[in-house]
Amino acid sequence: MKSILILTGDAGESQEIYYAKYRLEEEGWQVQIAAPERRTFLSVVHDFEPGFDTYTEKPGYRVSADLGLEECDPSRFDALVLPGGRAPEYLRNKPKAVEIVRHFLETGKPIAANCHGPLLLFAAGYGKGQTMTCFPDLAPEVRSAGGEFVDRDVVVSGPVVTVRGWPDNGPWMREFVRQLKAK
Repeated sequence: MKSILILTGDAGESQEIYYAKYRLEEEGWQVQIAAPERRTFLSVVHDFEPGFDTYTEKPGYRVSADLGLEECDPSRFDALVLPGGRAPEYLRNKPKAVEIVRHFLETGKPIAANCHGPLLLFAAGYGKGQTMTCFPDLAPEVRSAGGEFVDRDVVVSGPVVTVRGWPDNGPWMREFVRQLKAK
């Protein structure tokens, strides 16, 4: 049975956390959520409202973390999911979170990153020479990391699957599941 790690925390995007969790469990795989601490945290819902220049944020669902960062051994997992929301903004400043992501990059295990999730990839050294997508407002960060941003629903670059945001959840998990089944 495959074992997949979701790395997120407070203000992670609800629809990206739970869609990935349930879609991967539907395949019969074990999914565990890691956050800075093993506790229940609050996710968020980002959406667009008429008249706003950017997305708005509303409270989402409560999510129970199975693992705290310090008790997380990435070698026990076959793949990694990086939901967006605001969680990646602060997780990229936590050495253990970056170490976890770096493990998956260095071992070539599949990674699915959504929306702002690629911020963790960049913190772990990923990006140079890579083509990827993410929330379009992060295109400057992709270029700063040495990558090429493309604005499309899903990009597969080796073992890394990226999408722009929760509206692309279907293509995101379709390609990620394909990656996992090929392993």
